[in-house]
Amino acid sequence: MDLATLIGLGAGTAVVLMAILMGGDFMTFVNVPSLLIVIGGAVAATVLRFTLADVLIALKTGISAALGQSKSTPRMLIQEISELAQRARKQGLIGLDGAEISHDFLKKGVQLCVDGLTFEFVKDALSRDRDLYIERHEEGEKIFRALGDAAPAFGMIGTLVGLVQMLSNMEDPQAIGPAMAVALLTTLYGALISNLVALPIADKLASKAQLEYVLRTLVIEGTLHIQNRTNPDIMVEFLSAYLPEGQREAPA
Repeated sequence: MDLATLIGLGAGTAVVLMAILMGGDFMTFVNVPSLLIVIGGAVAATVLRFTLADVLIALKTGISAALGQSKSTPRMLIQEISELAQRARKQGLIGLDGAEISHDFLKKGVQLCVDGLTFEFVKDALSRDRDLYIERHEEGEKIFRALGDAAPAFGMIGTLVGLVQMLSNMEDPQAIGPAMAVALLTTLYGALISNLVALPIADKLASKAQLEYVLRTLVIEGTLHIQNRTNPDIMVEFLSAYLPEGQREAPA
């Protein structure tokens, strides 16, 4: 579970709710038609720009990326790859068959080596898998960014609709204030959905995709070193380039 996402979403929601409750009645800020205009319009505009299947996949990917937390770090992977390399040098690649491996992508790479596939085949297969995985995250980022762009626009559209309705019925001056308040709610909903949900999730997807690209590239290079029976110490020194400067001492 990614605590940063929960803390950010919870804190943002709490601040807005506190401001509403301290300033008046909460139900004043609830208007179902306004909410339908913003959410329905933003989703409709996004579906127009992308396929429905892509939007559904992006929603699943976005929620998973926002709430999920990677269990692996570059340092942990280097440690695990080093142990596998030492085992491969002593027992051969067949000795890695059935080995307990925590990272699924590394497990797949090691299995390709155990199956006796060529260097080029292993490299191409893992690189293609990595690139397609990152591509799915990037597509999800684009879709959530599109939602973030569309929500404020439809909030403004809803406000304009409300203003037109209000100005077309000016007989009762006392109704102008409440009607104006309702008209402005769609702008509020659009801003909240965009800046508290859609755009942060898009940025989170971009961040997670960048991290995953580094991890999977590290795994690819480590797997190829294992297949080539590279000396584990030399391999660790080579893979340490993926670590920050202060962490580049050889993993224990």
